[in-house]
Amino acid sequence: MRLAMKNINQFIEEQIDAIRKTVGRGKVLCALSGGVDSAVTALLVHRAVGDKLLCMFIDSGLMRKGEPEEVAATFGRHFGIPLQTVRAGDRFLEALKGVTDPEAKRKIIGNLFIRVFEEEAEKLGDFAFLAQGTIYPDIIESGSDGKLVKTHHNVGGLPENLNFELIEPLKTLYKDEVRAVGRALGLPEPVVNRQPFPGPGLGIRIIGEVTAEKLTILKEADAAFREVIENNNLSVWQYFAVLTDIKTVGMRDGERTYNYTIALRAVDSTDAMTAEWVRLPWTALEAATQKIARIPGVGRVVYDITAKPPATIEWE
Repeated sequence: MRLAMKNINQFIEEQIDAIRKTVGRGKVLCALSGGVDSAVTALLVHRAVGDKLLCMFIDSGLMRKGEPEEVAATFGRHFGIPLQTVRAGDRFLEALKGVTDPEAKRKIIGNLFIRVFEEEAEKLGDFAFLAQGTIYPDIIESGSDGKLVKTHHNVGGLPENLNFELIEPLKTLYKDEVRAVGRALGLPEPVVNRQPFPGPGLGIRIIGEVTAEKLTILKEADAAFREVIENNNLSVWQYFAVLTDIKTVGMRDGERTYNYTIALRAVDSTDAMTAEWVRLPWTALEAATQKIARIPGVGRVVYDITAKPPATIEWE
């Protein structure tokens, strides 16, 4: 659907009413990531069921540098919704050991997210419902028409024996519509405008096997790129670093090196269905490259100038 701006309040009221009818006297866990999709979902569900909602943030170790701390601080300060953080980074790394296929990684991450949720729910009590921030492009790319582009961890990556009934109030909306609903609900602008981040996190921004070493390199590279974009006051819809599975020869301190190639990606879009690569200033690209090239384990930096289509926004 395309949600006309004048119908936002009507959409909100309809979703609140539908959630109340679905949940009844039950209790809801919300899979909170810190992004706008899950934040809007959490507020809709909270307005519908109040203290019958508990938000849970699974720290998979696959978030960007400093992000788990930001999630806890932001949601504790602004929303007043109970939030429980579960540290599970070691479990995700173990599950991803030796896995290189991107679809397999997505499904493993999605399955483990749900397993952890189920385990924590058993400790907490009787939670029958799981609220997720699934949006319409997730469903399209996951192949609802039979044509799979990629599995999203909240669509098609779920186990068949799921012990929750799903609540997905945003599944008919595009990203720009979700942001509009967020503003109407009173979300702070930094949360409303937070750039998209994939459910599987950095697990699909590392090409090939995910390891602790690669995660450390990518977190530093991504943080350096974000710092340059922000310091230059550049308005970009989505920007990030990818750790490729390609090593190249280089020189450092007069010695031969053989280290990873980092790819930088910056795109503009409104609905995530199509996207254009951003013509970043050369000075910004140079500054980012200089910062990233100093990170141990990095040997080369390249810039991705492919639109969507033919590419997807994420590399995996």
